[in-house]
Amino acid sequence: SLLGVLDQIKDAPPELAQLANVGYLLIAVGAILAIMGFLGCCGAITESKCMLLTFFIIVLLIFIAEVAGAIVVFVFQPLAKELLQKVSDSFVLTIRENYGEEKTFTSLMNDTMTELKCCGFNNYTDFDGSPFLKNTSHYPVTCCLETSTACSLTEASEQEVKGCFDAILDLLEDNAALLGGVALGIAALEIAAMVVSMVLYNNVGK
Repeated sequence: SLLGVLDQIKDAPPELAQLANVGYLLIAVGAILAIMGFLGCCGAITESKCMLLTFFIIVLLIFIAEVAGAIVVFVFQPLAKELLQKVSDSFVLTIRENYGEEKTFTSLMNDTMTELKCCGFNNYTDFDGSPFLKNTSHYPVTCCLETSTACSLTEASEQEVKGCFDAILDLLEDNAALLGGVALGIAALEIAAMVVSMVLYNNVGK
């Protein structure tokens, strides 16, 4: 939903569009892993040097890609903040022009705010002048997390729900350590798989 919202923003930095490629990358990695598992099993069972060597090469390439990916993630955190800051004014303008009137944007924005428990891009004031506020005289319910009904100006200002900009940065920071740990675990397994495949490769025919 977040990528969908960013896609609706006018004059958004083109770098943000590259985030959409992450999904395709994950699909490709999944397909490669399936092929890799098949080659590894068949190579070990049939003692095929060709399959074992192919398995080793694929694992090695994935390992190299993961190292490169780790570097990208490390660099992406400050880059994400910079990109989101660039899109701030355009994001707020889009909210004030379209939220409550343009169904697709409104739905995507609602999904994002609900998922991240945030309000607007910066805070509730982003909705000032929006069609939603003009028509209902209330702010989105996510701007008042302690109520499930209409969110008034007083409630929104008192609760001070954080904006989605801060929520996204918090999400990146919270998951960085977890992703790093998982990546290290996977890397260790891949190194072990490469070692085993080479041992089997060298022992075939002996």
